[in-house]
Amino acid sequence: MRVRTAQMVGTGTPGAPGVRVDVYVRPGDAKRALRAEVLEGLCGRPKELSPKWLYDERGSQLFDDITRLPEYYPTRREREILLAHAGDVARLSGADTMIELGSGTSEKTRLLLDAMEEAGQLSRFVPFDVSEAFLRRAAADLAREYPGITVHAVVGDFERHLGQLPGGGRRLVAFLGGTIGNFKPAQRALFLRELSAGLRPGDGLLLGTDLIKDRERLHAAYNDRAGVTAEFNRNVLRVLNRELGGDFDPDAFEHFAPFDEENAWIEMRLVSRCAQTVWLSTLRRRVDFAEGEVLRTEVSCKFRQAQVEAELAEAGLTLTEWWTDAAGDFALSLALKR
Repeated sequence: MRVRTAQMVGTGTPGAPGVRVDVYVRPGDAKRALRAEVLEGLCGRPKELSPKWLYDERGSQLFDDITRLPEYYPTRREREILLAHAGDVARLSGADTMIELGSGTSEKTRLLLDAMEEAGQLSRFVPFDVSEAFLRRAAADLAREYPGITVHAVVGDFERHLGQLPGGGRRLVAFLGGTIGNFKPAQRALFLRELSAGLRPGDGLLLGTDLIKDRERLHAAYNDRAGVTAEFNRNVLRVLNRELGGDFDPDAFEHFAPFDEENAWIEMRLVSRCAQTVWLSTLRRRVDFAEGEVLRTEVSCKFRQAQVEAELAEAGLTLTEWWTDAAGDFALSLALKR
């Protein structure tokens, strides 16, 4: 049982005992980014927002509910792989430092931390997330659970602050949950290049990717019968109402998430049920929607092994191991920096 109290380490912003916290997101950054994106993406054609705005407190809870739905397989399948291969990841990576991008509660990552600890090689954990308050709580919990290690939390946006990842040791970056699929190809290539540029030879990346499969199963996973995903999608309109003084009526938009065969991605859409005009008082802008007009809120790319291997290689990373769940729904890739 892990009960000892760790001591303060490092010189960053003080956190809980045993935790160093580096903060690169300033107060107001998120609202400024939202304003800029809405002016470009919501007031233009076609209308589009980043999926990051889906995840306020309510949206995060709704997504947690989604992961428990019978139709939504990715979370269960990824956990299945980690249960089977966490020890292999620890052994093959040789890492003493685990970095998790978009860490959240680090629930699944604990399987990797336990495997590294059991192998006697875990010395540091770096949870990286955009929410400072949430990350501080999670980092303090981890410091209590793993008192023999350094917990060095980084509050940042992994689209802007990858260069701030702490160096030293042999590092394994975990990017789980299929989140890489939310990047379109050009954005994904840039992200992988920037991540790889900050790694040293021998450092690794553990990447979770959802795989192309039966279209009916893909459709069901993002259009669940209980309507939880629909509520999650429409929640972004409530975020806009709260943050930008909007007067969206969420019920005036229908959720629809088709599979785009050409791009091999699920496209989360909000479809205007009627012609309507929305006022954003903070921006002093009106946004017109035609009946049937689409606001795209997320893409979720699906992959094949050859594609993942090629994209990693282009970024200077060599695919070392490829694991899937028993059903072949989801994959974890271990890649090492050349």
